[in-house]
Amino acid sequence: MRVTAGILEQNGLVLIARRKPGKHMAGKWEFPGGKIEKGESPEQSLARELREELDVRARIGELLCCASYEGEGISLELMVYRVEGFEGIPLLREHQEIRWVEPREVRSYDLADSDRQVAEKLFR
Repeated sequence: MRVTAGILEQNGLVLIARRKPGKHMAGKWEFPGGKIEKGESPEQSLARELREELDVRARIGELLCCASYEGEGISLELMVYRVEGFEGIPLLREHQEIRWVEPREVRSYDLADSDRQVAEKLFR
């Protein structure tokens, strides 16, 4: 499975979101994004997912890194993009909670496995 995630930054802080109970990896924190649907580019997918999950219209920038995960019957490739800007105030639609955190604090959260790889690469 191919999925995308976005690094949204505002005032020097990074947005992370906590997965809802009942979902795979419930309670874990992640960078928002989701599955790439047939016919979509990764950038189109991420823009759509951010609209659906957070109600923001995002300008997708460069590919920052990739991570992979295999376990619990799932195999995924995660492509992480910089979000160059967005319109709207992020709302809770698909997550239990969202937080704006200092980049150096991201790794202290209980991140989903693939998102932990991303945090190790981007926020050392």
